[in-house]
Amino acid sequence: MPDYRIETLDTSSPVLTSAAVTLLINAFSQPERYSTKRLHEELSGHTLPFYRQFFVAANRGEIIGIGGIKAADWASNTHLLYLSAVSPEYRGHGIGRALVKARVDWVEANFRTGRILVSTPKAKRFQDLGFVDVRKGFVEGRHLMMRRF
Repeated sequence: MPDYRIETLDTSSPVLTSAAVTLLINAFSQPERYSTKRLHEELSGHTLPFYRQFFVAANRGEIIGIGGIKAADWASNTHLLYLSAVSPEYRGHGIGRALVKARVDWVEANFRTGRILVSTPKAKRFQDLGFVDVRKGFVEGRHLMMRRF
């Protein structure tokens, strides 16, 4: 099992941001949707009130996982889990779950009430953390799930 820690991504560091973008590019099967340029913009943009917060799993200085959370610009008190990836060689060690928990804990510590949405093929991971399927939310092999707080 890898020795890792979860921390917020220092988006002011070009080296860390590039490492995070590389991990995401390698994880996604749709590079046309997630271009390098778009990912750099996502990781660096923090326009209030529509925040973006990223957490990384680091092992000996190497970024081995990443996960973001952002405010939805279309619904108040709504937060979206997005841009989640773990390096293939580190999958199956609870890193993805730890990144989800870190993001949920962060949003619940910083906002009094709301809901967190996620689209995922792995419903069990999210059910264990209090997420429920949104009615008629299973589309193209992915569950739309929500957690209220």
